[in-house]
Amino acid sequence: MPGIRPFDARALVEPVDTAAAKAFTTRLRREGRINEGGKVAAIVVYIVMLVFIGGFALVGLFFLIVFASVLKEGAIFIGILFGLPVLLCVGVIVGAFFFGLRGERIAQERRWRLARFAQAVSMEYVPSISEPPLPGSIFSRGSGRTAVDVLRGREPRFVEVGNYRYTVSNGKNQTTVRWGYIAIKLNVPLPHIVLDASGNNISLGTFGRDQHLSLEGDFDRYFRLYCPQGYERDALYLFTPDVMARFIDNAAVFDVEIVDDWLFLYSSDDMSTLDPGRWAWTFSLLSALLDKLAQWERWRDDRLLPAADPGVPWGPGAGVMPGAGAAAGPGAAAGPGAAAGLGAAGLAAPSGGMPGGAASAPVPVAPLPLSAPPGVAPPGRRLRRGVPWLALGIIGGVLALGFVLIGAFLLLPVLFLP
Repeated sequence: MPGIRPFDARALVEPVDTAAAKAFTTRLRREGRINEGGKVAAIVVYIVMLVFIGGFALVGLFFLIVFASVLKEGAIFIGILFGLPVLLCVGVIVGAFFFGLRGERIAQERRWRLARFAQAVSMEYVPSISEPPLPGSIFSRGSGRTAVDVLRGREPRFVEVGNYRYTVSNGKNQTTVRWGYIAIKLNVPLPHIVLDASGNNISLGTFGRDQHLSLEGDFDRYFRLYCPQGYERDALYLFTPDVMARFIDNAAVFDVEIVDDWLFLYSSDDMSTLDPGRWAWTFSLLSALLDKLAQWERWRDDRLLPAADPGVPWGPGAGVMPGAGAAAGPGAAAGPGAAAGLGAAGLAAPSGGMPGGAASAPVPVAPLPLSAPPGVAPPGRRLRRGVPWLALGIIGGVLALGFVLIGAFLLLPVLFLP
């Protein structure tokens, strides 16, 4: 990819220096760049479980000693029955502790490999980002939003590749949702556009059907394109046949979102991995897409052009008063603000005007803008979310069935009364 060193994946597969990997994680932890919430919670759980099991064992031992004279030979049997569950719980805790140590060692090696790989390809490794400040649809969902194992490149434009997770609560149940993503910074804001890929099982949400735009060729076989109403022509400008071909050939497994001055590609699988083949594919994808983004940055939203005041005509002669050329005389030199090849008289209106030779009143003339400034008008900044009619219909049907059953149950005594 232009701006990044030649692809070198040796750091992902070479033997790990365990001491260096541990020292690297220690430095990241000291700098506060690793989210330690999960580890602290696990330590607290271990301590609580050990205290509980230890207290339970002491209480049981105390009663065995006190009643040993009464139980006699039965004390040994009861002690065995009591001690086996305690030993089993202790074994589970010890096993979980060593399993946690192994997981920590694997995490240290993963951070070390990714950091060295990032350095080899002139990128930056960021181990963890809480609440990533990105405008994509997935970055405002759920709680505990965290991006991990993020690699960032800054040339030829800012690119971020990472894994992302958040927690969704449903009553007492919690589910962790995981994504892989690629974020590419654009130089200008664009309309909010979503490409819903047909080849995956992920969804960025429900959008109004009136925002669906069908494109030519085979594009609709791979993606459903959604754009704000009124921006259909703009979407066609952005997704020319050559751009559509790039997305079909390289990004058909991703859901794609253009929002503000960002382009996002979303996957249900991790994007930042230790697999050299996946990184080679990612770099190839970025090269294919970055080559086409320059033409997007020429787009402008004509809705941002200032509305003309009916009393102020548009034209190239801004600030020129009629009669100025005559007043200056036919031989006057053109000023520094005059257009090339035109004297001051060339931009002035004919003289005449008021009786007595007085100059006529100046007519205000506004400059004619060549194009709109970069930006997107409010109607194009966000897609309108659709109503999930299917889900509402199912919920309504279940509620209606419940009311019918309750009503029938209440009416049964009345119907069968003598």
